[in-house]
Amino acid sequence: MAAKKQVEGIVMLHNLYTRLENVLPMPEPGQRAELDLGCGDGEYALALAERRPDVYVIAADMLLGRVRKVQKRVLRDHLTNLHVLKSESRVLISRTIPDAFLDRVNLLCPDPWPKAKHRCHRLITSDIMMQFARILKPDGVFHFSTDNAEYLEIADRTVAESGLFVPSDLSLIADVADIKTGFELLWESEGKTVTHRAWRKL
Repeated sequence: MAAKKQVEGIVMLHNLYTRLENVLPMPEPGQRAELDLGCGDGEYALALAERRPDVYVIAADMLLGRVRKVQKRVLRDHLTNLHVLKSESRVLISRTIPDAFLDRVNLLCPDPWPKAKHRCHRLITSDIMMQFARILKPDGVFHFSTDNAEYLEIADRTVAESGLFVPSDLSLIADVADIKTGFELLWESEGKTVTHRAWRKL
């Protein structure tokens, strides 16, 4: 059995295999489901959950301080459709989330790890694209954003080379185009441009 525990309503996932249904209530049949991967302070997930109470939302981050902040808002605003997980991203998407579970995966302003010695930490890899394709429903959407031009180029190339997704116009994320994460607001305040991409699963 995987080691897990609740901290202030936050599900703590560790490196053992854990089925999502064993730690969270499952969505209703046919209910839309989204993941905010590396949610930070949860601006995107919270806004989405408030706007769309019919959508099942997961907010996940590996830093406890961040997910505690999100969970406080969940409890304060009675957001019964938002579920908070403390988990490393690769563990969550490869070991916990079931096949064809999500309508959209949102990976917004992740750390680009710009130093050469740290590039192994970047999340966008061919293996991760296979996992995204596994956990997304048919025609599911991978939504990505970054302020880093090199990382954007790497993401474009990696997704294209996977052969698992096709690029789409931003109509697939039009419903959340006005929602900005804390990092996006910060980068824009510094004069940087944050670019969004949307790919549809084949």
